[in-house]
Amino acid sequence: MKLITWNCQGAFRKKADTILLQRPDILVVQECEHPDKLKFSSTTQLPNDIYWHSDGGKKGIGIFSYSNYKFELLPAFNPTFRYILPFRVTGNGQTFTLLAVWAMNNKENRAARYIGQVWFAINYYKELLGDSTILIGDFNSNKIWDYKDRVGNHSDVVNNLAKKNIHSVYHKHFDIEQGKEDHPTFFLQRKKDKPYHIDYCFASEDLYDKVKNVEIGTYENWITHSDHSPLTINFDL
Repeated sequence: MKLITWNCQGAFRKKADTILLQRPDILVVQECEHPDKLKFSSTTQLPNDIYWHSDGGKKGIGIFSYSNYKFELLPAFNPTFRYILPFRVTGNGQTFTLLAVWAMNNKENRAARYIGQVWFAINYYKELLGDSTILIGDFNSNKIWDYKDRVGNHSDVVNNLAKKNIHSVYHKHFDIEQGKEDHPTFFLQRKKDKPYHIDYCFASEDLYDKVKNVEIGTYENWITHSDHSPLTINFDL
C-alpha cells in the first residue's frame, strides 16, 4: 500500500496529474477544494472513493482512494478538531484506523491552534489509537517550536502517541531525532532557504514493521506546485 500526504496549496484540479504519477493507493490532500470543483481532464485517473471535509471554507481536506480501499468516517468524529478526521479504512483484506490531519489555526481558542489542536484530538480519540492505526498529514509543527505556549506541544504529542506504540515512520526509518530532520516537507514562502519539516505519518508498531520505504519529494521537483513536498510511505501489506 502506497500512502501519500500532500498539502497541495490549493487548485488540486490542476495538480492531480502530477501527484498521481507517484501512483498512490491512498492520497491525503490538504488545502483541497470541494469535489464539485475538481473538474479533472479526461486523462486523469479518477478515484474509486473520496471523502472531503471543510468547516465552511473553500478549502478542506480530501482523502482519495486509487485502489480497492474504502473510507468510513467513524461516528466518534468531533468537528471541534476541524480537519482531524478518523476513518475506518477497508480493502485488500485489511482494516485499519486512519486519522487524516490538517492542523489549523483557531482564532476562537488559541490553545487549540496547530499542534494544540492535534493534542486535544488524540486525547479525545484515545480509544481509537492502538494496533492498526495511522495518523498522517500536515501537522504544522516541529519540536523546534516546543517553546511556544501550547496546551500540548510537539514533543507532548509525540510522547503521548509513543505510549501507545505509535511512532513517526520517517524518524524511525531514517533513525533521526525529532527536530533534527534532514528532509524538509515545507518551504516558507516557497523559499529554499526557509525549510521546515512539518508533515508526518505516525503508525502503530504492527504497521511500522511492514514499512518498505519512505520518501519526501525534493524542493526542485515540487516547488512549482506547492510550498509543501509530498510524504510517501510504502507498506508491504
